[in-house]
Amino acid sequence: MEIKGEIGDIIYRNEINSYTVATLIDNNEENIIVGYIPFVNKGDTIKAIGNFVEHKEYGRQFKVETFEKIMPETTEALEKYLANGFIKGVGKAIASRIVNRFGDDTINVLKFEPEKLSTIKGISKEKAIEIGNAFVENWEVWQIVGYLEKFGIGPQNAQVIFKKYGVNTKLEIENNPYLLVDLLNKVNFKQIDDIAIKIGTDLDDPKRILSGIKYALKLATYNGHCTVLYENLLQFAKELLRVNEDSIEDCLINMKGKEDIVIEERENQEWVYLAPYYKAEMNIANSLISLDNYRNVKQIDNFDRKLKKVEKSSNIELSDKQKEAVKAVNDHNVCIITGGPGTGKTTTIKTIIEMYKNEERKVALCAPTGRAAKRMTETTGEEAKTLHRLLELGKIVVDENQDPDIDVAPIDADVIIVDELSMVDLFLMNYLVKAIFKGTKLVLVGDVDQLPSVGPGNVLKDLINSERITTITLNKIFRQAAKSKIIVNSHKVNDGINFLEEVDNNEEFLDDFFYINESNQNKILDNILSLSTGRLKKYGDYDFLKNIQIITPTKKGLLGTKELNKMLQEKINPESDLKKEKEYRDVIFREGDRIMQIKNNYDIYWEKDNITLEVGKGVFNGEYGTIMYIDENEKQIKIKFDDEKVVWYQFSELEQIEHAYSITVHKAQRE
Repeated sequence: MEIKGEIGDIIYRNEINSYTVATLIDNNEENIIVGYIPFVNKGDTIKAIGNFVEHKEYGRQFKVETFEKIMPETTEALEKYLANGFIKGVGKAIASRIVNRFGDDTINVLKFEPEKLSTIKGISKEKAIEIGNAFVENWEVWQIVGYLEKFGIGPQNAQVIFKKYGVNTKLEIENNPYLLVDLLNKVNFKQIDDIAIKIGTDLDDPKRILSGIKYALKLATYNGHCTVLYENLLQFAKELLRVNEDSIEDCLINMKGKEDIVIEERENQEWVYLAPYYKAEMNIANSLISLDNYRNVKQIDNFDRKLKKVEKSSNIELSDKQKEAVKAVNDHNVCIITGGPGTGKTTTIKTIIEMYKNEERKVALCAPTGRAAKRMTETTGEEAKTLHRLLELGKIVVDENQDPDIDVAPIDADVIIVDELSMVDLFLMNYLVKAIFKGTKLVLVGDVDQLPSVGPGNVLKDLINSERITTITLNKIFRQAAKSKIIVNSHKVNDGINFLEEVDNNEEFLDDFFYINESNQNKILDNILSLSTGRLKKYGDYDFLKNIQIITPTKKGLLGTKELNKMLQEKINPESDLKKEKEYRDVIFREGDRIMQIKNNYDIYWEKDNITLEVGKGVFNGEYGTIMYIDENEKQIKIKFDDEKVVWYQFSELEQIEHAYSITVHKAQRE
């Protein structure tokens, strides 16, 4: 559906992604429009394509899918447009004079003969040229959204592209449409390619082949891979680009010469890397070998006697494997400790910490996510930091465009222990090894059977498989852990054995695992809702907001996070006159809601209302909290996180949080 009119008021705009709520006026009829609408201001005339929807609080709204700016069609509308403030020095009075002087010819004067504006009182020749240039620049911006739409690039990405190329955006893309593939992540290459060919790009154009190869390599990284077989890349590119192998191989040779890619031969096979991935991988390997081969300057003398002393003072008895792990850390500068749940990794870490603290050595604890660092702090009693915070990476986002040469803060520690290494991707590991002084001990801890990192690389598994780093595998399930069906079953699944179900009446097991065999989605949903709202009471005093987490594989569908969060919110924290709400995009945030931070924010201010009124900065991906208060006047939401941090979010910052009644498996992994 299409509607057209003049922007009346900008009710709300997210300055980061241009999500906008505005009024659109046509023939005195006013509609509320919502959506990603960059580059629009009060007084602009637009044609919007989308659908009317009914909002339960704000009523009828037009949800914009795409839009096109059009020139004001009357002199009255043009005068309003010129007076809206986008041209410095042009207000209502000057706008009125311009339109009164030139009438229907105003646009042509502004675009092609701006010097004529100097005939108007208050406009110098220099100012006339400035006004004309500003108008033309704004006109160019107008064209970008509609132009990019045909490439499948939505309005929210138009601003990203404009920031890169400015008013030359159309010209740059017309010269090389494949710039869009390089600039944006996960674009539809085929759609861009089809349009590029329609506007005259030859199939054998080197820019096209180069972009196709880069796209193929990036596609592999989205699936977690850092490199691809040369022959597989050749075959994929041949099918994607519909050109002969010679053209692709010539391009690969040029890319190699320009150091865009690296081709490495291993075991009679050639592997192709994007250069940053190869550099990061090589740096990790070389740095770890160099660290491990360095003198063992932090070795503890009389180790066995001191280990017994720690066991006695801690009132623990380590297994032979745990002792082997602690001794391996003493004997080597780099060591991996791995094992499934319940095998004593935490006890081993605590022992290592105690051993080196007794030697007055400084131990740094870290983990890849805020949630994992918090758990590490709780289980060891020592402060653990996220890797980002430890390395002082600030707002750097580790993704496929990351520079492996970014400077990081060196780590001041004698021993560095990294937990949950399975979640660490290639680039983050690269930054870590860059920050370690030779002579420092590095202890890497994790479970290879957990999900691999969301980013590229399978660091823990590959390091273990290399057999170059000393690795101790803890495989004994301790007695207390062996009473948990969760822990026992996790090992059974890994071993390919049927797991224990809730019908097992063996009294030595805890009632902590239940398997419900159901394939009907509606029945599964009924089970989820009943389990979340009281059905588990006989097994414990479970409060959903404190003790229960729904995890699902997907965001979409009846059993995806989007729908589950809506239904669980309705059951757990229903609408009430006593609770304020704030709609953000298609989500309603309500006082009392369970939420999760989904981006690292190193700059946001927080405080803890304790004896010392502790204050600080930073909330991290995976941290849980509860919405305490919504302030419409100040356009803020107050959130209290599980570690007692209290944070105020501006409405414009709400893209950093989402409901956490239900989360995806990958979100659970990143806690």
